[in-house]
Amino acid sequence: MPFPLDVITMGRCSVDLYGQQIGSRLEDVASFAKSVGGSPSNIAIGTARLGLKSGLITRVGDEQMGRFVLERMAREGVSTEGITTDKQRLTALVLLAVENDKTFPLIFYRDNCADNALDADDVNEAYVLSAGALLVTGTHFAKANTDAAQRKAMAIAKANGRKIIIDIDYRPNLWGLAGHAAGEERYIKSDKVTAHLQTILADCDLIVGTEEEVHIAGGSEDTLEALRKIRSYSNGIIVLKRGPMGCVVYPAAIPSSLEDGIIGQGFPIEVYNVLGAGDAFMSGFLRGWLKGEKLETCATYANACGAFAVSRLLCSPEYLTWVELQYYLKNGSKHHALRNDEALNHIHWATTRRKQPDQILSFAIDHRKQLEDMADKLGASREKIAPFKRLAMQAIGKVSGGKPGYGTLLDDTYGREAMFDAAKLGLWIGRPLEQPGSRPLRFEFTQDVGARLVDWPVTHTIKCLAFYHPDDPQDLKTEQAQKLRTLYEAARKVGRELLVEIIASKNGPMDDHTIARAMTELYALGIKPDWWKLEPQSSAAAWDEISNVIDAEDPFCRGIVLLGLEAPEVELAKGFKAVVGKKYVRGFAVGRTIFNEAAEEWLRGAISDDAAVTMMAEKFGNLVKIWNEARGV
Repeated sequence: MPFPLDVITMGRCSVDLYGQQIGSRLEDVASFAKSVGGSPSNIAIGTARLGLKSGLITRVGDEQMGRFVLERMAREGVSTEGITTDKQRLTALVLLAVENDKTFPLIFYRDNCADNALDADDVNEAYVLSAGALLVTGTHFAKANTDAAQRKAMAIAKANGRKIIIDIDYRPNLWGLAGHAAGEERYIKSDKVTAHLQTILADCDLIVGTEEEVHIAGGSEDTLEALRKIRSYSNGIIVLKRGPMGCVVYPAAIPSSLEDGIIGQGFPIEVYNVLGAGDAFMSGFLRGWLKGEKLETCATYANACGAFAVSRLLCSPEYLTWVELQYYLKNGSKHHALRNDEALNHIHWATTRRKQPDQILSFAIDHRKQLEDMADKLGASREKIAPFKRLAMQAIGKVSGGKPGYGTLLDDTYGREAMFDAAKLGLWIGRPLEQPGSRPLRFEFTQDVGARLVDWPVTHTIKCLAFYHPDDPQDLKTEQAQKLRTLYEAARKVGRELLVEIIASKNGPMDDHTIARAMTELYALGIKPDWWKLEPQSSAAAWDEISNVIDAEDPFCRGIVLLGLEAPEVELAKGFKAVVGKKYVRGFAVGRTIFNEAAEEWLRGAISDDAAVTMMAEKFGNLVKIWNEARGV
C-alpha cells in the first residue's frame, strides 16, 4: 500500500536573499531576490515539483519570513505538518552573490535561529511513518539537539522498514570550522566531523555527496579510499557527484576506477551559479529512485536537474518541474546557457506560477479617460474619481462575500487606494500599462516598462490593451507587436503574469477568423500571455478557431476573459451563454455596464456613497448570476 508521502526531508530551512547583480562582490550588490533555502527545504520543493509527495521537518520563526516559508511550501505542494513555528527565534537568513563562475560568497545568519533549535520533541512518529523514505542532512548533525532529532527520526524509520537517505551536505563553517565570511568554503579536513558522520552511515540506504563530502565522510582525500571506507560502514547505494562530469553510482563494491560505476546521461551546459545545484540533483535522483527506476535513469534525472540549477540564478524557484524535465529529455536545447531557452523558460513559468481560481469574474474600473471626460462634462472635480473607485471595491465585496474567483482591473492614476481595498478583499487584480486610447500602442507614464513593473506586487497581473487588427497596415502591426513583445519580455523578467487585451472591431471588419488571426500573429513573435481579454464573438465557429490557436500555440495559457465594450446587460447575457463550454473562456471583465449610471449620478451629487455602492453591487451581482446560471451553478 502506498504511503501518504513519498519522502520527508529534515533539517535546515532559511530564507535566501540572492544578489541580483551578477559579477558583483557581495559588498556591491544593490538588490536581492528572495527564495526558500536550506538543503532539505530545497529538496522538499524539488521533489514536489517532480511529482513526488514530500514533506519537511524543520522550524521557522513566528514572523513574516517564517510565514513566507510556510506559504511557499504550501503553494509547492509540500506537506507542512512537520514544520514547527518557533515563538522565540527568527527564521534563518542567508545572503548570497555570484561574483564569477567560480566564486559564490554567502553569509549565514543562523545565530540562535529557528531551524537550529530543532529537537527530538519536534519529531512526530506518526508523521515520520507517513512517508516511505526519510532524508537527513549532514549539517544538522553538527549540534546536539539537531543531531538527536535526526537520530530519533532515523530510528523510527529504520524500525519500520522505511528507506533512509543522507545528503552529506558538508558546510565547514556550520560545524564551527570556519569564520562567518567563509560560507562558500566546501571542505576543511576534520577528524571530529568524519568520526561523527561515520556513526550514521550504517543506517543509510542511499548516501549522496560531492567528492569533498565523500572525503569528509570517508576520512580520506583519496576519493576511492574514502568511498571504500564508506562502503565498510554501509551497504547502501553511494552516489558520487562530480560537478560538470555528472555523477557515478555505486550500488555494491567500489571498483578500482571511479568511472566504473553506473553513469547516467550527461548535460554539458554553461555554469552560471552552482549554489543549490546539489539539492536539485538530489531531487532528480529521488524522483527516479523512489519510483523504482533503473539507476541509470535516476542518474540521468539527477544530472539534468543539476544542469538546470547551475544554469539559473536562484535555488528552489528555478528547479525543474516534471513537465519541464520530460520536455528537456525528449527535445534537448540548442542553448549552452539553458536560461536563454524561451521554450523551456515558458514551460517553467507556466508550471510554477501561482495558482489561480478556475474562473475570474471581474468588475473592471481601470478606466481613466472615460471617467475624466464624465467628470469634466458634469463639472465635477477629477479628484472624486479615486474615491469613486474605492466605492466600486465595496460593491465587489458585497457580491463576492470573500469567496475566491472575483477580480478587478484598477489603474495607477486613480486606483492606488482602491488597490489596497482590493487586496484586503482577496481579489485578483489586473493593472493597465497602456496609454488610454493609444494606437499605435504606447505605455502610460514611461516606455521603460521593466523599471516600472519591478515595483508591482508579484500577485498583480499586467493588463495591456492593443487596438490590433490583422488587416492593419504592416508597419502599424509591426510597431504594435514590438511593443507587446517588449512588455512580454519585461513581464517574464520580473515574474508577473500578463493579460493581453485585443480589440479589433473598432478598426476593421470582423469575421470568424479575425481574432484567431491576430492571436496567431502575436504567438508567432513568441508572445505567450497568461491571459487573453477578448471581445464577444459572433459565432461558435469563431470561438472554436480561437481555442484551436491556443491549443496549437500555448496549451499552458490560463484562459480568456470577456470584455464588455459598454454593452447592455441583455447583450452581455447572450455573450455569456455563447461561451458556455468553450475550452479557454474563464470569466469576464466588465466595467462601464456596471459603473456608468452610478458614476454619473454620484459625480453630480445626486446619490450618496451607499446608494452608489448598492447600484454597482446590484449590476455586478446580476452579471455574476447570469454567468453562473448559464453554467448551471
